Amino acid sequence: MAENEKLERGLGLVEATALNMTFMVGIGPFIVIPFIIHAMGGPQCLLAWVAGATLALLDGCVWAELGAALPQAGGSYVFLREAYGANRFGRLMSFLFIWQTLFQAPLSISSGALGFADYSKYVVGKIPGLTQWLGGHLSGVNYNRIVALILIAIVVLLLYRRITTIGKISTALWIIVLGTILWLIYGGVTHFDVSRVFTYPAGTWNMSRVFFLGLGVASVQSVYCYLGYYNVCNLGGEMKEPEKNIPRAIFISIIGIAILYFAMQTSILSVIPWQEAQNSPFLVSLFVERTFGLNWAAFGTGLILVLAFGSIFSATLGYSRVPYAAALDGNFFSIFARVHPTKHFPYISLIALGLTSAIICLFFDLFSVIRAILAMRCLIQFVGQACGLMLLHRKWKAERWPFRMWLYPVPVLLAIAGWLGIFLSTGLRPIISSLVAMTVGLLVYMGRARMLGQWPFEQTDVAS
Repeated sequence: MAENEKLERGLGLVEATALNMTFMVGIGPFIVIPFIIHAMGGPQCLLAWVAGATLALLDGCVWAELGAALPQAGGSYVFLREAYGANRFGRLMSFLFIWQTLFQAPLSISSGALGFADYSKYVVGKIPGLTQWLGGHLSGVNYNRIVALILIAIVVLLLYRRITTIGKISTALWIIVLGTILWLIYGGVTHFDVSRVFTYPAGTWNMSRVFFLGLGVASVQSVYCYLGYYNVCNLGGEMKEPEKNIPRAIFISIIGIAILYFAMQTSILSVIPWQEAQNSPFLVSLFVERTFGLNWAAFGTGLILVLAFGSIFSATLGYSRVPYAAALDGNFFSIFARVHPTKHFPYISLIALGLTSAIICLFFDLFSVIRAILAMRCLIQFVGQACGLMLLHRKWKAERWPFRMWLYPVPVLLAIAGWLGIFLSTGLRPIISSLVAMTVGLLVYMGRARMLGQWPFEQTDVAS
C-alpha cells in the first residue's frame, strides 16, 4: 500500500476514551432500564448493572492484552487470525468473525438508530400540532424507520472525513454524555428517597431458580449497555502509543461508565417507585419531569437523543474498519481495502456499512435486534477471542505483551463462563439464529477456500 493510502495515527487517549464512552452509553441504558427492573422485580435490579460491569472488566482484560500487543485496524479480526494461525484455523475464525460482523455491526448501529427514533416520540408529542402534522403527511409510513434512516445518513456524512477531525467531534459528544448523566444523577441526589431504593418485594432474596433466571435476563440487557469498551481496538491502526493508550482507554471507559450507570439507576429508583418505573416507556423523561419540572423534560430527552447519536457515530466509525482490515488481508472483497486518497480512511467500508444498517432498520424491531446482537457475538468474538488469548500466551514470550493482566488466566476463564451464560440467556430464537448464521458462514468459507486453494484446501508441493 502506498504511503499516502495508509491510515493516520491521530487518536490519543482522550479521543479514544471519548469514542469508547460515547459508544457505550448511547440510547441503551435509557430504553432498557424498565426491562431490567421488570426482569428482576424490584430495586435488586442494581445487581444486573454490577454483573454487567464485572463481565465487562473481565473481558476488558482480554481486549487490553490483545489490543496492546496487536494494535491494528480490525480488532477481533486480527486477534482471531493471529491466535489461531494466520494461514490455518485462524483464517477460518477471522472469516467467521467478518461473516458475523456483516450481520452484527449493522444490527448494533440500527439498534441505536431505532432506539433514537422511538425515544424521539416523547419530544414530538410535546410539540403542539406536530403529531397531527406527521400523521397527515406520513400516513402509512413507519415513523421509527424513517427517522432511523435519516440518522444513519447523517452519521455517514459526518464520518466522511479525516480521523483527527473525527477525534474532535467525539470529544465534544463525550462531554455531552458526561454532562447529561451527571445532571440526571444530580436530580436524583436532590430528590433522594432512600425508602424507595430499598423497598423490596417479599421473597426477593430467597435465591431461587426464578431469581437467577431473572438476573440472567436482566444481565443480557445490562451487558448490551456496556458494549463498546473495546471500540478502540478496532481503531488500533489509528492510535497514538497504542501499547499504553488502548488498555487505559478500555479500563477508564468501563469503570467510569459503570459508576455512572449505577448512580443513575439508583437516582431513578429513589424518585420513581419501581412498580411504576418498570412500565414507563420514557422512564428518564418521566424522571426529569419529577425532578426538574415538565418544561425541562423535553430538554432532557433532547440530551438523551444526542447521546444516542454519539453512540451510533462511534459504532459506525469502529465497525467500518473491520471489513477494511479483512480486505487488506485478502480475506474479504478487495474493494473494501480502498482508502480515501486525501482523507485517509476506508470510505468504501464506511458507505457499505451505512447502507446495510439502513436496510436492517426497514425489517427489524429494537429488542429482537438487541438479543440477536449478543447471541451472534458471544461464541466467535468473545469466547473465541478469550480462548485465542490463552493460545497466544503459550506461543509468545513475555516481551511480546506490553500489557499483562493480573491473576492470569483467572479473568479469562471467568469471562468465558460469563459469555456462555449470557449466550444461554438470550433466548432460544436468537441462539438458533446465531448457530444457523455460523453454520452458513462455515459453508461459505469452505466453498470459497476450495475455489481459491486456501486452508484447508491449499496445495502442498511434494518432492518427487
